[in-house]
Parts: sequence; C-alpha cells; structure tokens
Amino acid sequence: MKLPLLSRFFEARAGPKNSLPGSTYSYFFGSTTSGKTVNERTAMQTTAVYACVRILAETIASLPLHTYRYTQHGKEKATEHQIYHLLADEPNPEMTSFVFRETLMGHLLLWGNAYAQIIRDGRGKVIALYPLLPNKMTVDRTEKGELYYIYNKEGQSYPLKSYEVLHIPGLGFDGLIGYSPIAMAKNAIGMAIATEEYGAKFFANGANPGGVLEHPGVVKDPARVRESWNSVYQGSSNAHRVAVLEEGMKFQSIGIPPEQAQFLETRKFQINEIARIFRIPPHMIGDLEKSSFSNIEQQSLEFVMYTLDPWVVRWEQSIKRVLFSEDEKKEYFVKFNVDGLLRGDYQSRMNGYAVGRQNGWLSANDIRELENMNRISEELGGDLYLINGNMTKLVDAGAFANKNKNEMEGANE
Repeated sequence: MKLPLLSRFFEARAGPKNSLPGSTYSYFFGSTTSGKTVNERTAMQTTAVYACVRILAETIASLPLHTYRYTQHGKEKATEHQIYHLLADEPNPEMTSFVFRETLMGHLLLWGNAYAQIIRDGRGKVIALYPLLPNKMTVDRTEKGELYYIYNKEGQSYPLKSYEVLHIPGLGFDGLIGYSPIAMAKNAIGMAIATEEYGAKFFANGANPGGVLEHPGVVKDPARVRESWNSVYQGSSNAHRVAVLEEGMKFQSIGIPPEQAQFLETRKFQINEIARIFRIPPHMIGDLEKSSFSNIEQQSLEFVMYTLDPWVVRWEQSIKRVLFSEDEKKEYFVKFNVDGLLRGDYQSRMNGYAVGRQNGWLSANDIRELENMNRISEELGGDLYLINGNMTKLVDAGAFANKNKNEMEGANE
C-alpha cells in the first residue's frame, strides 16, 4: 500500500537528540544551579527519572484501549471501526499498540507533548499512526486562527495541518503546547545528577576525600610529585595501600566526609523530589522507608486515581478530538480500562461480587466478565438479576405493618 505524502518521514528513524537551536524547547533545558546540564537525555540517566518515566509509560501502554459505540442501554465495543484495530493492536506496520503508546507517553513525560502523524487514505479514513519527535515540532496559529504544525527533519521543514497530527499536550501555558516536567524541575534533577556524580567520584578515589601534600621546603617539580602520588594511591583499586612520605612531607585531608555533607540523605531526598514531580508513590520506585503492608495498597489506589487518571483523560479526549469525524464523535469514543488496577485481593473481590449479586445489580455474567471468564448461556440464567427472597418493603414490616393492620381492622368495624 502506498502511503500519502509524508510517509517518507519514516524511511529511517533516529534516536532522540538535544533540542534544536530556536526550537520550541530550547529555552527550557540547559545548565542548572548545580552546574549540571539537564535535558531529556541526561535526565533519563538518573535512576529515579528513568523509573518514573518507565512506570507511567509502561502502565499506559499496557492498559486495554478499546473503541466503543453508544447504545440505547449503554455502550458496546465497536470492533468493526478502523480505529479499534489501530489503537488496540497495530497503529502502523512497524509497531504494536504497546510500543506506540509507550513511545508517545515517554515523549509526553520528557518533553510535555506527544505527537503522531495521522496517515489517511483518499477518503479520509485513518490507516496508520506514526510517532514524531517533540523536539523537532513547532506549533502555531495562522492569522485566521487555524492551528498548524511544522516538523523539522534533516534540515527540511514539513508543514502539517491540525487534522494530520495527533497531539497530546501536557500542562502548558496556552493550552496548545505543554511544558516539560524535566525542564520545569531541572534544578532538582541537576542536584540528583550532581550527588550521584559526587558519589561515583568519591568511590573512584578509594572512598577517601581529597587533600594536599605538605613539604617543609620548596618543591622543584610539584606536578611530578602529584602525578607520582596519584599513580600509586588514587582510585578504588589502590585503597588501603600504605603511603610512604619522604623529606618531612605530610598528607593533609581537606575534603568533607560524606556523612558531614549528608550525602546519603541528600540522595534519598532527591529521589522523593523526583517522585513528587511525576506524582509517583515512592514505594513504586524502590523507596520503601515510609511504606508498609497496610498502606501500600492504598497508595497504589491513589496512584490510579490521582496520577494515572489525568493522563488517561488527556489521551482519550485527544484521540477522540482528532481521529473521529464530527458525526462519529456523537456515536463513538475510546476508553482505557483501568478496572484491573483497582481490583483488590481475591477475597475482597468475591465479597464485593456477592453483595452485588444478592442485591440485584450484578448478574452472573457481569461477574464472570469482570473476572475474564466465559459467559453462561441465557438459557442457564447467566443474565438474570436476582435479589434475596426474604427482603420486604418497609411498609410491610414493623410499626408500619401494625399501623396498616389497625387501619384495616378499623375499616372493617
């Protein structure tokens, strides 16, 4: 199948690069107060950032994503719609749905925006979706207020109309472009990079602080003395060697020990600081200090409600806005299924199902569908909604029943 004009974008794929000069994102990234350069690539080298991005990207990618049609009694899966297959299985011949959504979610978390080119056939039917790198995209409006995109690839600019781009923006200044969480918190991430680098250098020097060699006289060639000392005693492989000092020379440590600089505390705090940026519970990135068996389940539920749900809504609304026609929007919608993440343990689920079944708002097939089990045929009563037989109306019980009985007796007299 021959794809339309812009399919040539995808003949060769390059890895993410630093922001281009003059691009939308160039003023976000750069040096920090810690002296470290922070951008989307250096930030991912920090374990806490990598863990947070991976958790959110993989979670969004693994959730079932289906296209539904409104019905008289609710909704049903629209498996015949072309969007259903693209979103649930294969958005393009090169990617699975998981990889596609994982890639876009990673862009959204690092750059604050996710873009995908929409390939349509001659009738306007969507036939493929391809990710576009956010740091190569410019978004603007024409004098008439029409939204347009410009994609820069290999020194050339390709204009794209709004219906040719699936754009999922994060929190932003103007509603058109989201700003990057990495860029907004670059000082916190820069400090995490600095503390990690400090620790690496500290242990590379044999876990000993720096110092000076003091000589009572005049050293004719200090560079040679320094190199001679470092070649024998510097580095973790030379740790605990016995130093031999000649001519009254003395070694004086001038470094600050890690415990005095609160090195470990600083690193631990920066992990929580980064978790706060992405709104990830610390226990999900390996910090179990304040977690217990009693509160981890609650924290996991809060992760779904307060962290995952806003991202899910962004995806659902952005997809519906651009992938469906105006007429289709009245009939179709897409939805992520997060019910599996909200499920409790087996006993809690069974108790909940029992309550729903006994009170008539769950059928046997409703429960079996929630548990991914095959349906019971209608002939065997799989779709029946039942209630306990001993339940009675309030007016037929207690004081109301006695009152009604007295009224009836009085009427008979």
